[in-house]
Amino acid sequence: MGDFRSRAGGGRPSAVVLLSGGMDSCVCAALATRDQETAALHISYGQRTEKREREAFLAICDRLRIQKRLMVRNEALHAIGGSALTDPELAVPEAREVIGGTIPITYVPFRNAHFLAVAVSWAEVLGADKVFIGAVQQDSSGYPDCRPEYYRAFGEVIRTGTRQGRIEIVTPLIAMRKSQIVRLGL
Repeated sequence: MGDFRSRAGGGRPSAVVLLSGGMDSCVCAALATRDQETAALHISYGQRTEKREREAFLAICDRLRIQKRLMVRNEALHAIGGSALTDPELAVPEAREVIGGTIPITYVPFRNAHFLAVAVSWAEVLGADKVFIGAVQQDSSGYPDCRPEYYRAFGEVIRTGTRQGRIEIVTPLIAMRKSQIVRLGL
């Protein structure tokens, strides 16, 4: 992983928020900043929308006055492929083709584990006790790493695999529908 850091001042963050720049992560970041000093993490992984997501990340951080920022590049997910989001040889389906009973071609294999690993590592360094992620189960396209049981299991990994074992994963949007997230964001 190479990194392209952007660090600014601010107090000691008590939370790290994963911020892609999309709607769900934007609303999640707004929720995180309401009650605690928050640091924002953006991970580029060779996704087709990488440049636009990075621009949105910076604009959202500015708007929410998040001073401590970390931008990281993870080449592994692009190199592994297997997803229409990272492999230019695979067509990105229309939205109506994605939602269904099977895991869609837009699923990036085990992506959120990569994201959470970086976020938890940074939270440990910062002394933060929460990691926010804008995962959504209800309207998700069947991604296995967007389910509540996934985050419960990852919480156990954090408890056994970190120095203090006290970092909590917070998924405030997980049970919401997109329409509810839009209303909350507004």
